[in-house]
Amino acid sequence: MSDAATLDRLAGLVERVTFHNEQNGFCVLRLKVKGERELITLIGHAPVVSPGEYASASGNWVTDREHGRQFRAVFVKIYPPTTLTGIERYLGSGMVKGIGPVYAGKLVKAFGAAVFDVIEQSPERLREIPGIGEVRARKITSGWADQKVIRSIMVFLHAHGVSTSRAVRIFKTYGQGAIEIVQENPYRLAQDIRGIGFLSADTIAQKIGIAKDSPLRAQAGISYALTEASGQGHCGLPYADLVPLAVKLLDIAESIIETAIAQEVADEVLLPDTVEGQACVFLAPLYYAEQSIAAQILRLDAGGTTLPAFEADKAIPWVEQKLSIQLADSQKEAIRLALSSKLLVITGGPGVGKTTLVKSILTIMTVKGVKPLLCAPTGRAAKRLSESTGLEAKTIHRLLEINPINGQFKRNADNPLECDLLVADECSMIDVPLANQLLKAVATRTAVILVGDVDQLPSVGPGQFLTDLIDSGVVPVIRLTEVFRQAATSRIVRSAHQINRGVFPSLPEKGEASDFYLVAAEEPEVIAQTVVDLVQTRLPRKFEVDSIRDIQVLCPMNRGITGARGINQALQAVLNPPGEHSVDKFGNRFSVGDKVMQIENNYDRDVFNGDIGFVTGVDPDEEELAVAFDGRVVSYPFGELDELVLCYATTIHKSQGSEYPVVVIPISTQHYMMLKRNLIYTGITRGKRLVVLVGQKRALAMAVKGKQVERRWSKLKERLVATDR
Repeated sequence: MSDAATLDRLAGLVERVTFHNEQNGFCVLRLKVKGERELITLIGHAPVVSPGEYASASGNWVTDREHGRQFRAVFVKIYPPTTLTGIERYLGSGMVKGIGPVYAGKLVKAFGAAVFDVIEQSPERLREIPGIGEVRARKITSGWADQKVIRSIMVFLHAHGVSTSRAVRIFKTYGQGAIEIVQENPYRLAQDIRGIGFLSADTIAQKIGIAKDSPLRAQAGISYALTEASGQGHCGLPYADLVPLAVKLLDIAESIIETAIAQEVADEVLLPDTVEGQACVFLAPLYYAEQSIAAQILRLDAGGTTLPAFEADKAIPWVEQKLSIQLADSQKEAIRLALSSKLLVITGGPGVGKTTLVKSILTIMTVKGVKPLLCAPTGRAAKRLSESTGLEAKTIHRLLEINPINGQFKRNADNPLECDLLVADECSMIDVPLANQLLKAVATRTAVILVGDVDQLPSVGPGQFLTDLIDSGVVPVIRLTEVFRQAATSRIVRSAHQINRGVFPSLPEKGEASDFYLVAAEEPEVIAQTVVDLVQTRLPRKFEVDSIRDIQVLCPMNRGITGARGINQALQAVLNPPGEHSVDKFGNRFSVGDKVMQIENNYDRDVFNGDIGFVTGVDPDEEELAVAFDGRVVSYPFGELDELVLCYATTIHKSQGSEYPVVVIPISTQHYMMLKRNLIYTGITRGKRLVVLVGQKRALAMAVKGKQVERRWSKLKERLVATDR
């Protein structure tokens, strides 16, 4: 929503519609404007527009290098034409079904400027025109009604401060009932329309006149508070936490909040339960997902298996010879367990041989004709699993055959995955909703191996699936702890394990070659500048790496001068400075060559949260940005660039499941809220060749000694334990 006071205004006759995208309303119009000799190019959004109409717009003048002066509109209003020529062009543009250029001429000739009134109020008179029979007359009147509804919806939404591109999304979602739906409950927008959150819906609600303390607002606010909490990893919240959180977010009385919670529970939008004896309330989908996971684990555990019988004593020496490896005793025990288990969890830190173990198990099983399927939560993690095993691995979404139109999975309980063995890697990243979808799609006779590092950060989404499954004791667990010789020479691996044990990592002596360093810096400004210097010149010069493609800065948090946002801007300024062809959208400036990250799953474009790409093109005419992800080019309309952020730096949370040749981590007591052992451990274990921490020793010591994990409110462990009785 732009500040109207800073916008210029423009109005004129639409001479030509150069381009119009029906899906998102983006258009390029040529206008005849009073006082202007040449036609003016207007770029904006309108749900429908035809030559002959009038356009009035608010926006800004820009000068494009190729196309000269243009008007970039934030709001566009389209009015019916008033001149006879305009009316004829408008009706003849194909905008109203049943009228083409020929009939447009006949209608204007017969009825003149009153033609719109005739169509609307006396449609039977259309039959006076030769060639217009009952069917065509009906087409014309219904086509006209549709156009009128669309326009009235736009006028209504504009009046309440909704930009045209968002208004088009609202119309596409709700159709002709949009005004009624928004007036009745504007908070539905937050649930149904991508890009509109509770706060935007709340602004519209207050403009419409919904009282600050209305039950409608309180109920929507409760769901908002719980959704915010799910973003922090919680599946539910204790009443004792939820009520004050909602009071703070909504600034309304506690009694109204309590009534709203009771109503949401009565409507089964929220479900009450207890966690460790505390009264809690859950969002219904998360409550049912946790319940379902426990039921699926029970079902799979109780079911038979299609796996053949294995003789571990023969299989283990055979696989050692086949893969030219020497397995440790702990790995041999793990293989014995894997060959005889229906469900199994394999966990352990870096360098403990998880990859070797999984490859050995798969080699033994596939030679006996076992059909495996391999998956991981992210594209990068799936690619790594595929490279390490030599077998195809897919993202969980692809494996479950997501339908891009509705986000539903084609693989489910009624249409399960066809395999004898399912292997899922990086399971610490799998949240409760996705774990539920995956387990539901596993046939009862399929064996399952879940692999992951339980000491890493839990999933970005709600719950702690892997931790709860391990802690419940309902499934056999292999914990690999022995760091192998090869890996033990790496300070990255040694430091990660030291940090995990709560020990300050041993740092290299001055001048000693190492793959793990701490560059000391005290002040936040110095830390930020040191990070920039390292990425721009020092590391590329010393280690022959590429500043943009090989080095990834990982920050404990987004905010502050040493946070991901601040460091992103500083790195963009030196590595790929924005120029006149850059596009400014949603707080980011994107230019060709920028490193970017997708921050939500988009099944239409087949790009997922955490995917990293590079901007390859900016097209101001079509208002599109092109991004290459692993060589595949994906187009984004400018209005949807809120799905992308710059990615010279990102948060450690966002880096889960990924590996980078070189990782740089700023670490400052400014981040004290986030300085947790598992956060730093996760960040360090993302680096393959080199990890450089930049900052204060005492900040690292705080993280190492700090409380291990923030409490996540979830009932999955209790539910799993209950099924095991």
